[in-house]
Amino acid sequence: MIEQTYLQRYLETLLTGDRTRCRAVIEDILHKNHASIVGLYSEVIWPVMLEIEKLYKHDRITSAQEHLATRINRTIVDQLQNKLPRQDKKDKKVVVCSSQSESCELGGQIIADMFESNGWDVRFLGGQICNDDILAYVNEFGPDMLVIYGTEPSKAPDIRSIIDRIRSVNAWPDMKIMLSGGVFARAEGLWEEIGADMFAETAPQAVELANGENQSAIKPVRTINKRKRKQKQIAMDS
Repeated sequence: MIEQTYLQRYLETLLTGDRTRCRAVIEDILHKNHASIVGLYSEVIWPVMLEIEKLYKHDRITSAQEHLATRINRTIVDQLQNKLPRQDKKDKKVVVCSSQSESCELGGQIIADMFESNGWDVRFLGGQICNDDILAYVNEFGPDMLVIYGTEPSKAPDIRSIIDRIRSVNAWPDMKIMLSGGVFARAEGLWEEIGADMFAETAPQAVELANGENQSAIKPVRTINKRKRKQKQIAMDS
């Protein structure tokens, strides 16, 4: 377990925008805390990424700080990627895409790296791609899993649309659709409501669910307005 003091130190250094000091903190975590590369991803990079998003969303840091911190965090991930352990190749393919923001592309990239480390054949499309192009690439590549990371509330209907189109075409009946981050991390049950197969809170959990290691991840039945009804019932009971 990585000490929380390192986590706070890394966050504070990221917010200063000092790339050299950020790299030094990462080196300290690796050598003084004896952390693994996977540990850095899951216990430092990922939670700090979420904390930066939270601070920016609540106007506690500036746009410049958010951009600097996210860019440096992503640079660190680029440098660490080749050091990740490599498991034996699986006969499994995954396509990962994200919304267009820097932080969401970072989240998608981390998930893609975790799948690659686990032996999956990975294609990371990033965020600068429309639904039609995603569908075209899925048709060409034929993945076992499509992962969409980090959607803003205004873009949730687009995700519902791509899921509906995939289901209606039925060209990939065995392909699972996983959502992570963004509005789906904040709105309980939304991932089920729009028809996805599963939701992952973290990158390691995404790989675990995709490998079927968590048997509680059962394909949901589309439940229109289930979340709204639940919220209404809570309000009535309070």
